[in-house]
Amino acid sequence: MAIYEVYSHPALLRYKTSICTKATVFLLIVFGLTYISPLLVSYRSQGFWLKFSTNEEQPTVRFQYQVLLIAVTSTSGDYVARSTYQNFNNLQGNNLGIPSISAREEDQNQDGKFDQLSLTLGLPLQSTEQVYSVQLILTFSYQLFRMSTFVMQCMAFIQHSSPVPGSQLYINGDLRLQQRQPLSHRGIDTRYNVSVINGSSPFASAYDLTNIIGTYQERNFSTLLSNPNPVWTMDRAAGAPFEINAIIRYPMESITYPLLRYTSNK
Repeated sequence: MAIYEVYSHPALLRYKTSICTKATVFLLIVFGLTYISPLLVSYRSQGFWLKFSTNEEQPTVRFQYQVLLIAVTSTSGDYVARSTYQNFNNLQGNNLGIPSISAREEDQNQDGKFDQLSLTLGLPLQSTEQVYSVQLILTFSYQLFRMSTFVMQCMAFIQHSSPVPGSQLYINGDLRLQQRQPLSHRGIDTRYNVSVINGSSPFASAYDLTNIIGTYQERNFSTLLSNPNPVWTMDRAAGAPFEINAIIRYPMESITYPLLRYTSNK
């Protein structure tokens, strides 16, 4: 059966309002609480755009059995010196000493990486000699692998002096990483994989401690013997050598890396 349209009438409805109403204020408040306030909180808490992150890593550290020792043996400044660098020894003349060195590295937690170095250094002295101060450099190989491959040669500097002559110096500290810039998050970094001491140089300036320490401290990555807690023992027996006993640990480190794709290799 067909259906016919008998009558039609269009209806137009208009709803008007002003912009300044309670509803508008309510919408603005809801928008601010929903979107703007979380952004402000994230930005002010430094968590909105992180540029750097840190990762913990146990470094692979190995003692290189390279030492440089200077011991002052009188109040007038006489000294005894010895190193594993032949050119340095050639410069010492009558001040050259012949110490004995015993070193042992231990992997205490059995994770395949050494955790500490135990070192004993004995310095034979003449009956008229006494030790008033000691300066000692030990060199290490230092490697990181977790994010990027980082390889460098570094050192631990031990120094102690006393107005009273001693028989033994005991050191117990941590070999800590000093990081002045973020480490690249990928790739291989070997810019500091060079000897801390230029043992091939025949010049005395290459073995001057001021020059060695000054050049080393200019690096962006270095190590520092932290909290050495020196113990100076007096009353050396006649004919006994002066001894340095050191325990140097290789602790877990927090390494800073950039989250953005930029690195500086200065």
